[in-house]
Amino acid sequence: MPLARSLSMTSLNGLPQWEDEDLPVEDLLLFEVSWEVTNKVGGIYTVIQTKAKITADEWGENYFLIGPYFEHNVKTQVEACEPPNPAVKKAMDTMKSQGCQVFFGRWLIEGSPYVLLFDIGSAAWNLDRWKGEFWDVSNIGIPFHDREANDAVIFGSLTAWFLKELSSQFDDKPNIIAHFHEWQAGVGLILSRSQKLPVATIFTTHATLLGRYLCAASIDFYNNLDQFDIDKEAGERQIYHRYCMERASVHCAHVFTTVSQITAIEAEHMLKRNPDVVTPNGLNIKKFSAMHEFQNLHSMYKARIQEFIRGHFYGHLDFSLEKTLFFFIAGRYEFSNKGADMFLEALSRLNFLLRVHKSDVTVVVFFIMPAKTNNFNVETLKGQAVRKQLWDTAQSVKEKFGKKLYNALLKGEIPDLNKILDRDDITIMKRAIFSTQRHCLPPVTTHNMIDDGNDPILNTIRRIGLFNNRTDRVKVILHPEFLSSTSPLLPLDYEEFVRGCHLGVFPSYYEPWGYTPAECTVMGIPSVTTNLSGFGCFMQEHVADPAAYGIYIVDRRFRSPDESCNQLTQFLYGFCQQSCRQRIIQRNRTERLSDLLDWRYLGRYYMHARHLALSRTFPDKFEMEPSAPPKTEGFRYPRPSSVPPSPSVSQHSSPHHSEGEDEDEDERYDEDEEAERDRQNIKSPFSLGVLPQGKTKQHGEYRN
Repeated sequence: MPLARSLSMTSLNGLPQWEDEDLPVEDLLLFEVSWEVTNKVGGIYTVIQTKAKITADEWGENYFLIGPYFEHNVKTQVEACEPPNPAVKKAMDTMKSQGCQVFFGRWLIEGSPYVLLFDIGSAAWNLDRWKGEFWDVSNIGIPFHDREANDAVIFGSLTAWFLKELSSQFDDKPNIIAHFHEWQAGVGLILSRSQKLPVATIFTTHATLLGRYLCAASIDFYNNLDQFDIDKEAGERQIYHRYCMERASVHCAHVFTTVSQITAIEAEHMLKRNPDVVTPNGLNIKKFSAMHEFQNLHSMYKARIQEFIRGHFYGHLDFSLEKTLFFFIAGRYEFSNKGADMFLEALSRLNFLLRVHKSDVTVVVFFIMPAKTNNFNVETLKGQAVRKQLWDTAQSVKEKFGKKLYNALLKGEIPDLNKILDRDDITIMKRAIFSTQRHCLPPVTTHNMIDDGNDPILNTIRRIGLFNNRTDRVKVILHPEFLSSTSPLLPLDYEEFVRGCHLGVFPSYYEPWGYTPAECTVMGIPSVTTNLSGFGCFMQEHVADPAAYGIYIVDRRFRSPDESCNQLTQFLYGFCQQSCRQRIIQRNRTERLSDLLDWRYLGRYYMHARHLALSRTFPDKFEMEPSAPPKTEGFRYPRPSSVPPSPSVSQHSSPHHSEGEDEDEDERYDEDEEAERDRQNIKSPFSLGVLPQGKTKQHGEYRN
């Protein structure tokens, strides 16, 4: 038997590297399989797209993504080319010769990875045969009416067929690793294992199927994890076959991973297997050359949002935009799972607090959650038209005023301001003022909602009475459509909008990871998350005082809903009490946390999963050093030196705190010193070492 190669990693400039030089990546092929390759459905698309660069940097020409072929996606995202690997080309040609359409090219994203796309429609004539073969190996029957599950069978069968054609060409090397994401890709994994293909397999669940369904039904999910009759619950929701596909994929994989500790605990009970590795989701972090450029972007896009507010609240603009804060929640329209129910209740309580304390702060809250609509609301469009008309009027009067002033000054005269505006100018301005008169309240939604009588957000707004009255300190705007820079209402892309806001609020009940607060963090925008989201748990582990860094974590796991809502209300009220300088300091700290979410650091968890899969699949070739998965000792942000009091957590007895407090904090806060200390923490080298003595393993963590 040949000597097994020892697998471990070391860090070089923050990037994990192979330690054993006798194990070149040229001896391996990596295939990543997902229904969301070039096909945006949800968050998995973001995971694969953003991770592609560091994976392509590591694997080069030996990294391939496998996904479904959709013409509209390929035309805009993929550049066709020939496969660089002759074995891959031969496997494709074999499939093409038997009537299956296979497309190869480069995905036009960072890293430009190769993609292999299967046309599901061209192979649909095999569906009945493939469903029969799948039943023979798994005893899982797929109903004819479930289009998504049928597509998953076709996609999985094509994937397994390709891997079989490819692996049959190799004798000893290269060895193949196939990483499957979610149940839609899982059929390929099950068939590959049943055919005993020499392929190291990894399966990642980004959220369990049944977990999402149960949480959407407003069940006390996390306190009853061990009480559910899994088969019964899946059957009642008519997803039993999908659940079986997911569970079979989990148990067939050489290595099973999830995206967070909270999902690991869920998978242990729902799927009956403990994850081998937790693989947190990252982002590609682009640092600005100028340290405070992101602050300038915040000011620029905030001004754009203020313009929208001027139009939307015309006739009711009796609050100062300089003292107005913009909060938002965004994501799929899952009213309970995303925490929109708790957020609205907290806003009602926040409105009461701000009114009782006679605060001069106004909060405008955006709900960016796509729903079915009949197009824009006429009143909302009218508001933007009135704003533009007022702007044009002001510009024309300003131009006439400027010319008269200029001519008077040329003559050496101080103009008579009573004469510089003639009667026509006064008339034009009066007509402009009259045009802003409004006989209704500013709308709470920007679109005409289909079936608005049953819309949960609108019904809750009706119940709590947040109708954008003049006396309300909290104003609500539901924008039931994804943001776009071409919109006639709010012409901003999502990233621009986030940068212009002050706080993202995501009090999710079910959130396996949570890209929305992560995206806020890398843009330097504070956010609210929960200890039931993967992101919230990750930040609790890595940041000593998350609130000081602009990450407010609501406890939704160990508190009652009412207590959690009160905690969220206190977070929001405390944020409203901050001075402008405190918010700037907090944004600086938040932006520095972005290094924690960089794929250059988090990619090592995926590397460990691949190493583990190789050692389990080919034990005579690869031997895993006896070590725990990658840990993060020395990879932690300490409590800032200016705490207490910190800009984010100091809560004053009254809304009008003294200026002396700000001055005292200015003396204590040294941004350069804090930033350098944080940089030193994030640069700490890592390795796949054993757990330090005295460190205990948490429930459900990294057990095989």
